[in-house]
Amino acid sequence: MRFRPCIDIHNGKVKQIVGGSLLDKGDYARDNYVSDYDGDYYAGIYRDAGLSGGHIILLNPKESPWYEEDVRQAELALKAYPGGFMIGGGIHAGNAGQFLEAGASHVIVTSWVFKDGCIHYDNLNRLLDAVGKERIVLDLSCRRKDRDYYIVTDRWQKFTQVRLCPEVLDELSEYCDEYLIHAVDVEGKSAGIEKDLARLLGSWEGIPITYAGGVGSFEDLQALKRLGRNRVDVTIGSALDLFGGNMDFREVLRVIGEPAPCRD
Repeated sequence: MRFRPCIDIHNGKVKQIVGGSLLDKGDYARDNYVSDYDGDYYAGIYRDAGLSGGHIILLNPKESPWYEEDVRQAELALKAYPGGFMIGGGIHAGNAGQFLEAGASHVIVTSWVFKDGCIHYDNLNRLLDAVGKERIVLDLSCRRKDRDYYIVTDRWQKFTQVRLCPEVLDELSEYCDEYLIHAVDVEGKSAGIEKDLARLLGSWEGIPITYAGGVGSFEDLQALKRLGRNRVDVTIGSALDLFGGNMDFREVLRVIGEPAPCRD
């Protein structure tokens, strides 16, 4: 298990939100934390700690009046830590290159690939041609429906018909370098992980996976480490003290086994 940093940007601010509350209408989200600092501040913390492979997520749609300010915040972070972050939110074959040129290591894609409830292989192949498999992360963020998990799109508002299962992980791994998977129903609640999802991801042996959602204590962190068989990486948002939570950043890194940074 590795710790993967995150910088979520909404309405032009670095934030932590309740994931399932996000709505395009009115650019609404229920906020857990709104930072007074810009993206480069957090990028500097993660850079100085020697952490890579994090993600920046633009949470407003491109049609939003806030989108350009989201991008500006992201560019501040990418300039502060070139190659340290992947970026997602409205990415497609036509704009992926601009974010890579701005300093992102990978682009993260969901909605452009999963359209109208299914996988659009033509779009996936266009993205592959544009940037190459080694620069693509597929976001398979999911919500539970009945007893299974289904991939959701459009800032986690729409269910697809694609059930998250080992066969889908096998198939899509031919098109990307990593997976990012938010457990949307618990995202931002700091009230416990989706244990069934963690168990599913831990049972699969393939490309790297980063899990996000619900980690609110060191017990949750240990549970993810156990259920994920130490194969699944983790990101922590609202519960981290950097974002107003009660989990000390240095202690998180110590428990995971990452070198802890020196901080005043």
